[in-house]
Amino acid sequence: MAEKNERAYEKVIEHIKNEIWQGTLKRGERLPPERELAESLGVSRNSVREAIRTLSLLGFVSSTQGAGNFVTCDIEQNLRESLRMMVMLGETNYLQISQLRCGLESENARLAAGRILPRQAARLRELARLMREEPDAQKASRYDQEFHLLLCEASGNRLIKSLFSAMLSTINDFISTMYVRIMEDPRQAAELHAAHERLADALAARDGDAAGEAMRTHFEVVDASIRQEQLRQ
Repeated sequence: MAEKNERAYEKVIEHIKNEIWQGTLKRGERLPPERELAESLGVSRNSVREAIRTLSLLGFVSSTQGAGNFVTCDIEQNLRESLRMMVMLGETNYLQISQLRCGLESENARLAAGRILPRQAARLRELARLMREEPDAQKASRYDQEFHLLLCEASGNRLIKSLFSAMLSTINDFISTMYVRIMEDPRQAAELHAAHERLADALAARDGDAAGEAMRTHFEVVDASIRQEQLRQ
């Protein structure tokens, strides 16, 4: 019976996916009522509910009380939950996530160099200055996060921004902790500040190669700090 129910809810998922693929259902549109879906597909309403719950967890369906279920595309939710589970299950670690961020953000910096707006470039320079001048490392770490989020916006690549936001929400506390620890080491702090400043200057000059190199230097500092922390454990 469990196997039959499993096939039933998968049938509903496949039906909804096909409707989206064929263009019958579009983002923002309401799904047919549960009873209608159950009758048309020859499954129980429980199977329809299970399918909708699954799609909701994946970020492809959102439910509104009293209004129904709607097609959505919350990529960040999907990635965030998957990445969080990988960390919890020990399938990845903070160093690997940092290495992924390095590749992602280095390319992001290169793209941003060709698309950045003057006001964005000015704000990045201001944030780099604030990070260096701020004595409170916790507050400075928030400037750091704003810097990287703004850089993602400047690139104009929505997928990169979604990937970055998913990683940030998963390891936000860890990033803040590592930033504070880097600031406790004068040499590492100076290298990280210099990397942010070189990156801001390269973007203002629209130099993609220099921006990518500055980002890679940034993550060399971060990864070195993470490795030091791993040795302490």
